[in-house]
Amino acid sequence: IPLGRIADPKDIVGPVTFFCSPCASFVTGQTMYVDGGITCSQ
Repeated sequence: IPLGRIADPKDIVGPVTFFCSPCASFVTGQTMYVDGGITCSQ
């Protein structure tokens, strides 16, 4: 576990809120990994 802890629901709120907001209106076809950095360590 790269960050040293298991994810909490509050860790997911930020990315979900961003994708549901007008700030993401120009974002298309993207995947945002919210995995605590595990994909960077592989």
